[in-house]
Amino acid sequence: MSKNTIKINQEKDSKNPLISIVILNYNAGDLLIDCIDSIQKSNLLSKKELTNRMGIKFSKKNLLITYHSVTLEDGTSQKYFESLLNALKDLKDAYLIFTLPNSDSDGRVIKRMIEDFVKINSTASISFSSMGSLNYLSTLQFVDGVVGNSSSGLAEVPTFKIGTVNIGDRQAGRMKAESVIDCNPDQKSITTAIKKLYSNRFQNKLKTVSNPYGNGKATEKIMKILKKTKIPDHLKKEFYDL
Repeated sequence: MSKNTIKINQEKDSKNPLISIVILNYNAGDLLIDCIDSIQKSNLLSKKELTNRMGIKFSKKNLLITYHSVTLEDGTSQKYFESLLNALKDLKDAYLIFTLPNSDSDGRVIKRMIEDFVKINSTASISFSSMGSLNYLSTLQFVDGVVGNSSSGLAEVPTFKIGTVNIGDRQAGRMKAESVIDCNPDQKSITTAIKKLYSNRFQNKLKTVSNPYGNGKATEKIMKILKKTKIPDHLKKEFYDL
């Protein structure tokens, strides 16, 4: 089915048609991802404002790390996140900005690991339990990439033409821009992915990256399509005994 199709399913019996209207989400997001709209409508903060407001001390290299436990992989969080931290330790002249994960059991393990890491590396890292949308989006302007397994790395980040190191399969099956680098949750794979992110070839590629989740104005586009769609005047809802 084409990406610009609105499908009307109609199953007729002798008396009443059964009609369902499906508005396709344009490759899972071109119209329905509100985050792009929010980027365009926000007055993003400057680097100086972020430093004063959040205490972020940007360096020569800057990465935003947002990693969550994987629901169906209980008990793996500590192992996988330790691999990530070991990969990050090898970076030179890098400032690391961590967002803390959800407060489930594995999330608390990751949170504790982040807090311990930041305590030891306080001059080169910082963590936030919640940055808030404006601060988060503003920070994306000044980092080299996002590392972790958050959906934000696929949805918002490509709009800023920076890279995403997507660890593991938490986002498996979702559309990804060419700015997304998939890797396994082990130190070697993560290290290789980060090196690729900083490579000249990849940085040049980022200049022409487009976000597969659209370029904003989702509400306006949806309304335009609905206005052009012929919907039956009378629809009858039926119930059946099972």
